[in-house]
Amino acid sequence: MAVRIRLARHGRKKRPFYRIVVAHSEAPRDGRFIEILGTYDPMKDPAEVKIDKERVIHWLKEGAEPSDTVKSLLKKEGIGLSLS
Repeated sequence: MAVRIRLARHGRKKRPFYRIVVAHSEAPRDGRFIEILGTYDPMKDPAEVKIDKERVIHWLKEGAEPSDTVKSLLKKEGIGLSLS
């Protein structure tokens, strides 16, 4: 089963807050996950991103595939995605 790094939505209505999580690709968006890697708060100005870089690199080396949104957040944080 494939593993993905993606966002899980939290927060109240019209006030989103996201956790960056590692989850199985078939798990629901806000459902079961393996590990929390960080947070993303788009409501702050500028948007606040907190990421555990060591754990993200670990999961990328293990073969986890980031979603498009997480990929752009990692790029902004300076985490390279071309790990081999």
